[in-house]
Amino acid sequence: MGKRVKQAILRRERLSDQLSAQLLRHIIEHRLKPGDPFLTEEAIVERFGVSRTVVREATKALDFLGIISAVPRRGTVLDKFDFNRVAEYFGFHFALSDYPEEQLLKTRGVVETGALYYAMEAMRADPGVAEELLRRAEMMPSTDDVDRRIEHDIAFHRALVEVTEISPLAAFCELLQVFFRKFYKRAAAGDFAAGQEQHRQIVEALRDGKLDVATGILRLHLSWYEKR
Repeated sequence: MGKRVKQAILRRERLSDQLSAQLLRHIIEHRLKPGDPFLTEEAIVERFGVSRTVVREATKALDFLGIISAVPRRGTVLDKFDFNRVAEYFGFHFALSDYPEEQLLKTRGVVETGALYYAMEAMRADPGVAEELLRRAEMMPSTDDVDRRIEHDIAFHRALVEVTEISPLAAFCELLQVFFRKFYKRAAAGDFAAGQEQHRQIVEALRDGKLDVATGILRLHLSWYEKR
């Protein structure tokens, strides 16, 4: 592939990225909602002064993210936003990229400690939530199979966030899978019995309304990775 061809492709990619950003601003500025009609290809070409090829690349990206979709007889409309779909995309991106470990550690800490208050509120509203989380905390496999123990660890932390029933927050549980893949060796070398005990202590502290205590235990729990 010649140098000029490569440069042309790079310029087109940059144009499509710029157009995607402009289309997102258009959606926000016009307060479009799911089901509302979106700009036609012709309208985008005329309004933004780009080629049809650039338009198709930009709209394809928005379609992939679930922001717009094609509907028979109606054309392109705003789609209902799906946090889980976006979280899966982010998870895939983080899994492939060499993202700084420190940033992953901080992200996990922010998501999980931020969820504790709402998990505590869920327990107040329904005592069965605490019972279920305690059951999960005590389900640590007795086997020496490290993979099964790590899967149990992931399941507990997912449940701790998911009981908040905050969809955008729970969607980021997909990042837990990425986290444990990145830190597999450290997770495998962990003290699973101590981790299980900390899981139980976190739930009991939240059940008793002791948010600060639960937060402190969780931070201690996560510090294992930072120290190693």
